[in-house]
Amino acid sequence: MTIDAPTAAPQAVRDRLALALDLDDLVAATRMARAMQPYFGVVKVGLELFSATGPDAVGVLAEMGYKVFLDVKLHDIPNTVEKAARVLGSLGASYLTLHAFGGADMMRAGVEGLSLGAEAAGLPSPTALAVTVLTSDRDAPPHILPKRVQAALEGGCGGIVCAAGDVREARQYAPRMETVVPGIRPTGTNSHDQARAATPAEAIAAGADLLVIGRAVTAADDPIAAASAIAAEVESVIS
Repeated sequence: MTIDAPTAAPQAVRDRLALALDLDDLVAATRMARAMQPYFGVVKVGLELFSATGPDAVGVLAEMGYKVFLDVKLHDIPNTVEKAARVLGSLGASYLTLHAFGGADMMRAGVEGLSLGAEAAGLPSPTALAVTVLTSDRDAPPHILPKRVQAALEGGCGGIVCAAGDVREARQYAPRMETVVPGIRPTGTNSHDQARAATPAEAIAAGADLLVIGRAVTAADDPIAAASAIAAEVESVIS
């Protein structure tokens, strides 16, 4: 019996979807990334995978043709962040996260280090993303978001990471910044530890540029079916 290959989502849809490879094994992560390539144009390497495999994860996934979103949320004194970002900027990632809680000076140092590291490696400069309020934080006071978005602007970041419910407010302060939204859960799926989850359609309708999809696909009984459904939902909103 012949099994039809999955129908790839349009590139415009794949560019809006990032697959969170929250695994501790590069072989398993690569296998999942390859299976999901018809639906995702970006992969997220977070603390778990980066801690287990180091820079190899970025190189392997970039060679597969993915844009790599390196989500390590740098947060330290400016000098340390600058040096770390310089190293990470040389790896070939397209995005790197800095925690906005660190303030404008820290993020500015990170942006500068990121650019210098990429330049030294002959690579395009990655986009620095400021993490504003975690999607697991249901108790953040309302003044935190604008304060952190403003710090990201002052620090020279190219985008922010925020919950879907924060996108419209964030765009009031930074209309040109790229908005990356984690905590995406299709209707009827488990929200796990995401206190401020949203469906793919809700996030896109709110103005999100890039959706980060993790356990809704990677922990699904049928990951390909789950990914295909999410891609179709996004396509229905953007078309």
